[in-house]
Amino acid sequence: MTPTASASTPTQAAPAVLAKQALLCLLPGLAVSGALAATGMALGRIGWLQQHGFSALTLAIVLGMFVGNTIYPRFAATSDAGINFSKQNLLRLGVVLYGLRLTVQDMVHVGIAGLAIDALVLGSTFALACFIGTRWLGLDRKTAMLIGAGSAICGAAAVMATEPVVREGAEKVTVAGATVVVFGTLAIFLYPLLYQLNQHWSLLPGGASGFGIYAGSTIHEVAQVVAAARSVGPGAADTAVIAKMVRVMMLAPFLLALSTWLKWDAARGKADDKAVRHATTVPGNLSVPWFAFGFVGVVLFNSLDWLPAQVVTVMIEVDTVLLAMAMAALGLATHLGAIRKAGIKPLLLGLVLFGWLAAGGALINRWVPAILGVAIHTSTQGRSAAELGAAIQELMDWQVNRSIANHGGKISIVDATDHAVGKQPFYPRAR
Repeated sequence: MTPTASASTPTQAAPAVLAKQALLCLLPGLAVSGALAATGMALGRIGWLQQHGFSALTLAIVLGMFVGNTIYPRFAATSDAGINFSKQNLLRLGVVLYGLRLTVQDMVHVGIAGLAIDALVLGSTFALACFIGTRWLGLDRKTAMLIGAGSAICGAAAVMATEPVVREGAEKVTVAGATVVVFGTLAIFLYPLLYQLNQHWSLLPGGASGFGIYAGSTIHEVAQVVAAARSVGPGAADTAVIAKMVRVMMLAPFLLALSTWLKWDAARGKADDKAVRHATTVPGNLSVPWFAFGFVGVVLFNSLDWLPAQVVTVMIEVDTVLLAMAMAALGLATHLGAIRKAGIKPLLLGLVLFGWLAAGGALINRWVPAILGVAIHTSTQGRSAAELGAAIQELMDWQVNRSIANHGGKISIVDATDHAVGKQPFYPRAR
């Protein structure tokens, strides 16, 4: 009996040993990407960089590119496993947790006009990227798709989320990310000027709130949206962030639609890329973005408001770390020679899309409300959605306390409602 027991011990211990070995292989790369992510996040808190729209993700990939093209090759052999884990597994997890920034209620705030504007801007920008990128500029389809996703949805995060679907190398991901940085930064300086012009020409409806929807529906990164809209005013900043978040929420259906289209295209024999054909025809290796379902699930769960705000804040910070690590890993895997080899064409495509977002997006923002017969407005009266929610919660608490206290006089509910939307201080009066 003893030999049998001793013989079974190695077999039982094997999974634990393998798991420990795998973890040890990942640690060096995770440490490198984690250190770069922490540095990028620290730099991202510098006021000047924040004002110019440089997010932690952007800074992380820049730092990764610098280290990757200088000292990283010396210890790449021991770190590559962890770096690959960061830019693949951590990336997908980061995209899923990105849903903590959104709720279904955000869609209600922008209304049907805001939803239609976001959808039209997204669809037209991505279609334009695929058409002009491949037909006029001669770019390969994957590069055009990555650049289009970054411009159409949410910048670097969209580029990273699209990469597992189109299955492209780190160099092309970085090229697409570069267009987001360049033209998103230009938007920070251009859009306040466009707002001043709109004050005279009245091209966009809704005043500052309408301009906020325009900014949120057309600027690349969330940080860039905040930087551009904040210079206009709090009313514009509030609606800009909400419109941008709704645009980000469209990432999941976009990824599912893109994966389905690639599958259909390959099945008809029209795919010109062997990797796409393999990914969409070999059983068990379908390019289905399952993490997109996770993203939607997290958004729906977050909409229930079951988690304390402090917990959500911590989880969002963790998600930022994961995405920053993924960006740093992509930067480490990027070779500047490959970017130089890509030439000027990706930047030209980014420029064309930037022009479309500014000009075509303005036309969409003008025509959609007119066609739908609705007005662009906001009920927050310059207050953020979080502030409005807190005021409404205060109203609900007051109603409960009112019923418990059993006041002898009648108290007008109008007083509390006015307070909730910011019309007056909350001082209920007895009638």
